[in-house]
Amino acid sequence: MDFSLSQDQTEFKEAVVRFAQKKLVDDLSAREKRGEFFLDGWRECADFGLLGLPVPEEYGGLGMDALTCLLSLEGLSYGCRDNGLVFAINSHLWTCVKPILSFGSVAQKERFLPALVRGEMIGGHAMTEPEAGSDAFGMRCQARKEGDRYILNGTKIFITNAPIADLLLVFAVTDPDRSFGGISAFIVEKGFPGFSVGRPLELMGLKTCPIGEVILQDCEVPEENRLGKEGAGTAIFNAEMEWERGCLFAAHLGAMERELEACVSYAGERHQFGRPIGSNQAVSHRIADMAVRIELSRMILYKVAWMKDQGMRAPKDSAIAKLFVSESYVHNSLDALQLHGAYGYSTEYEPERHVRDSLAGRIYSGTSEIQRNIIASFYNL
Repeated sequence: MDFSLSQDQTEFKEAVVRFAQKKLVDDLSAREKRGEFFLDGWRECADFGLLGLPVPEEYGGLGMDALTCLLSLEGLSYGCRDNGLVFAINSHLWTCVKPILSFGSVAQKERFLPALVRGEMIGGHAMTEPEAGSDAFGMRCQARKEGDRYILNGTKIFITNAPIADLLLVFAVTDPDRSFGGISAFIVEKGFPGFSVGRPLELMGLKTCPIGEVILQDCEVPEENRLGKEGAGTAIFNAEMEWERGCLFAAHLGAMERELEACVSYAGERHQFGRPIGSNQAVSHRIADMAVRIELSRMILYKVAWMKDQGMRAPKDSAIAKLFVSESYVHNSLDALQLHGAYGYSTEYEPERHVRDSLAGRIYSGTSEIQRNIIASFYNL
């Protein structure tokens, strides 16, 4: 394995950082209190090309390899303080754009990808249900074939981008007797009859990323909007999770890098008992532990990207990456808050926001417990 970066990759990542630091700056605290999505920032990211990182140029994208995509999102999160916007972009990319790119027909790619890349359409996917969270394939949403269309009935919950999405990749049961082989995926557009979205959910963190409920009541979906073959839903979901667990969590890496820099700076500037707090071993060791988690996170994420670029599957490694990086972000955020003391607990500063935003990473893309189950399964446990 060779994780050395080319000059082009390094320069592009640096360009993403400069872009984010210049264009994605606004009054984040005020928007977070309002729970407001940064639509202007979304459009800026589209103009820069970030919404089409893995998409070939023929559909308007940048055609980047997996490692460059990962580096770009690491740089975006390092340069952009709005974790909600970064999360919305990742959901758009890995749970909607990439599945259509990988499994869509030529007609579907030509119809949806250019608009998704330009940011004119916002995408996401709808898997989780009120009674099917970690047991994702215990879903109750049904899709019944009637002539040249499917009729979908069910409710999805905690769906990223749902309140603002123009289309969602919806998973539903088409054959209850076939277990994992009886699930199909559908590209459901906002204007379809029977499709509606509930009010945005107010959550602990990621407040600038719209998340909500999706209601499907005799929702009519044309057969041409089925993604892949009937029954291919499980394969599509598993494939997209490998990409998400690698590339989405590169955003955690970028956020942790930003946290560490802030902590090092604060430890040198903050004086107590006549000396910088960084001269105390209790503080310096905390910073050292943060750095170790960052470096190990980088290695496992880069390994997953390398595997994808080699055309390899990475179910175990992506689960390890998701588990370790999400847990590391929580630990680093708690360390950063503790190091900043009362300032860290204040809503005027970043540490408390990182704590709130990081905790969600233990849950989305499969909980930490589910990742441990996946990893253990490779050892026949």
